[in-house]
Amino acid sequence: MKNRIISLVFCLLAFCSMVSAQAVEKNKQQKDAEAAYENKSYTTARYFYIRAYEDYFNNDKLKQGIECASKGNDLYLRESLYQQGFDLLNRVDQAIESKTISPSEKAALHYEVSKERMKMYIHMRRGQAALEHLNAMENHAKISGDDDVMNDLLYNKAIYYYTFGQNVKGNEVFKEMASKLTASKEYDKVDQVYKTLIANGRKSNNASFVAQSYNNYMLWKDSVNAIKSADEIKALKQQIADRDATIDDMDGSLTTRMAIIWGLAILAGALAAALVVGGIILLRFILQNRKQKKTIKMANDSNAQKGKFISNISAQLEPTLMKLDKSKPEVQALLDFSSHIETLSELENSTDEVEMEEVSINKFCEELAEPVRSKLKNDVTLTVNAPKMTLTTNRELVAHILNHLLENALEYVNNEGSIVLEYKKRGAHSHQFLVSNTGVPMSEEQREEVFTPFREVRDLTKGDGLGLPICRQMALNMGGDLEIDPQFTKGTRFILELHS
Repeated sequence: MKNRIISLVFCLLAFCSMVSAQAVEKNKQQKDAEAAYENKSYTTARYFYIRAYEDYFNNDKLKQGIECASKGNDLYLRESLYQQGFDLLNRVDQAIESKTISPSEKAALHYEVSKERMKMYIHMRRGQAALEHLNAMENHAKISGDDDVMNDLLYNKAIYYYTFGQNVKGNEVFKEMASKLTASKEYDKVDQVYKTLIANGRKSNNASFVAQSYNNYMLWKDSVNAIKSADEIKALKQQIADRDATIDDMDGSLTTRMAIIWGLAILAGALAAALVVGGIILLRFILQNRKQKKTIKMANDSNAQKGKFISNISAQLEPTLMKLDKSKPEVQALLDFSSHIETLSELENSTDEVEMEEVSINKFCEELAEPVRSKLKNDVTLTVNAPKMTLTTNRELVAHILNHLLENALEYVNNEGSIVLEYKKRGAHSHQFLVSNTGVPMSEEQREEVFTPFREVRDLTKGDGLGLPICRQMALNMGGDLEIDPQFTKGTRFILELHS
């Protein structure tokens, strides 16, 4: 879960990108992706962002395509689906090479892809691999000859150095970037970059990164305030000189001189008031930062304690439960509950790559359906609609999920009803297994809660409610998802979505 939170931080790195998208109308796939993202349907959003990237590239709208591919990769990164993300970026690099554009344009596009790879390796805490792609970004930036890309490179260098504890180098790079913008008096841009950097460090709970960034921000703020004050004083002196010249030209009228002096006094008072207000705002900002830092630390400590408690439940219960009479339903229910907690904890904390193998879909589905057919009663029918083709997936995890869904369907199907297990290919790399049964459909509230573990106090002899949360976590570990179809009104239909 922590990795998913950290991945949201790296989504904010897109702020610093200086490569602007072409001003054209968004295609339908991108609009669908943005709508799905607003509804927090991240798997669907990712699917449409990738389709949007493909459509843009087919129509030679390369910058928009890169933007959508990056957003799709961010959603892979959000769920730590590294292999799928790398596969997507490899396809983007190949697509760029296939285009007939200038070397500098290609380099600018490859730069964005290398930046996505560096972002993923930083998320994986693989410093050497991240450094290799940072060097690749520098080569692409030089070839592109684009000042905006070079400025963006400086920002990402600072991110890399600070993340891996190389604060001295990070300070040098960030100072160079801030100096460029400060020299051009783009103070608001520098201020926003510093605030973004501090926010990123705070959300990723990187205390040293936040402290270093905040110290640099304060030093820069002081220097800018000095520059601004000098400019204001210079402007004020020029105003005084201009007024004096005017007074001399008007033969030194005392009334005019007094009016000018009063005007300057008011201007100075307004300036002093503005400085006081600015100081108050800055003080409030510092106090809020301290309060937020303390709140974040307390929340993180609490979450860590809860996670440790849940993960240790099984180990604490098992020695005692094994001494009890397993023939009693209550004891067996507690043993099953302990085992399910351990399974769910292992799945949520697993970083291992899921092994894949080639599966014959029709034969696989029939094998899963056969034990269920032997339990059918009350004129209930079970139908399998699966083509004679193969699919590369993890047989064990998919079989566990479908077995659980079929058992649920058998339990809740109405008399003389039907159960259907079917497979549908939704795209070149998108597949679905669907399990449905006739009966009373779930309410919207039930659909929202059924995948949430520990949501209520239960009689464990009637089930612990962890079956579906475990199934969904298995689907997520394979790079897919498990959802309930809200459009199916004849009963309940579960959709297991997988990607190859």
